[in-house]
This record gives sequence, structure tokens and C-alpha cells, in this order.
Amino acid sequence: MTHIAIPIPTGSGKQEINIEVTINNQKQSLHYKVELFYWDDCQNPNGHRADCISEMLAHHDPKWALYCIGAPTDKFVPITFVERKRGIS
Repeated sequence: MTHIAIPIPTGSGKQEINIEVTINNQKQSLHYKVELFYWDDCQNPNGHRADCISEMLAHHDPKWALYCIGAPTDKFVPITFVERKRGIS
């Protein structure tokens, strides 16, 4: 998949993003969401952060595929998901 960067204003929590694009005269709808995962919500908040992210993603809605893990802060990590299309995993 080719990537185009589109700046999205930073929100204070979950953001749902719907984009309609036309590629070669064919319209497509893309659905994304950005969620903030807080380190304090980890089962072991003092453990390795990669393990924490893995733990949090293991319980996420399978309707959404991981798209991008953003730059972490001291309090949270923003994670972007893309909605899975039917028949695609």
C-alpha cells in the first residue's frame, strides 16, 4: 500500500477518522481510529513497554488492524488502527 501523510489535529483521547479517496476514478472509504493507551493501565506498569503494548493489543477489537504505533510519552502511547474490510485479515 502506498502512503500519503495527512496531518490530523491531536485530540485528547480517541479519534475516529473517515477518509474518502478517489484513485483512478474509483472511490474508496478508509476508516481509522487513534487511541491512547496509558502505561498505568498495564498489568505490570513498571515492566518493559513493548510487553505492555503487546498486552494491551491482545485485548483489542479484532475488527480493527494495527496500522501505526506513534511516539510514546511518559503517560501514554498513541496507536492507530485501520478498519478491516470483510474477507481481508
